[in-house]
Amino acid sequence: MQELSALWSRWEAGDGVSRLVALLLLAMSVSSWVLILWRGWTLARARKDLQRGLPLFWAAPELPAGRQQILHLDREGLMLPLVDAALSDSPQGSLGATGRPHSQLTRKLRDALHQVLNTLNRGQVILATVGSTAPFIGLFGTVWGIYHALLSIASAGNFSLDKVAGPVGEALIMTAAGLAVAIPAVLAYNLFGKWVAACEAELEGFAHDLRELLAAP
Repeated sequence: MQELSALWSRWEAGDGVSRLVALLLLAMSVSSWVLILWRGWTLARARKDLQRGLPLFWAAPELPAGRQQILHLDREGLMLPLVDAALSDSPQGSLGATGRPHSQLTRKLRDALHQVLNTLNRGQVILATVGSTAPFIGLFGTVWGIYHALLSIASAGNFSLDKVAGPVGEALIMTAAGLAVAIPAVLAYNLFGKWVAACEAELEGFAHDLRELLAAP
């Protein structure tokens, strides 16, 4: 209760800029943790689906049967778009239908792979932004809080150490808050980047093997 009372007292003592910085750090923390939990769950499912689905697909006797094998395993929609692109036909009369069959297949698989990779990378930009900007936002809050505290002390006309240490120490909390917001976001960004890279390698290999399978004479 004392900690809550101290935080509330600090909130009431702060001006509009200090409160805005605190609210911004809170919003960044909430958004990054929501992304961390959501992305961790979806990427774990994606890795599991790839590990289970790819062997089943290649164990099928033909391409439509392989698609059926992974239909209910591909919960994040990573493998099915590539298979559907391989099975699809370009609209007649379009530029996509005028190239050689091998070139058409390569283009369709490349486009499908790009869409899948964009799905895999969702949220990474937000985590990177939070991780790179939160410390500086916290530092700005600290500088502004110290400035505001010194102005209040100057207006009171009392520059004793005990009068300065309290407000300045409270302002430094903003720096710690910025780091507390940034560190989980940076760690999650690096970990998820590693997982995405592993999934990307699997999907690129899958697209390459599909192209070689269908382009074979």
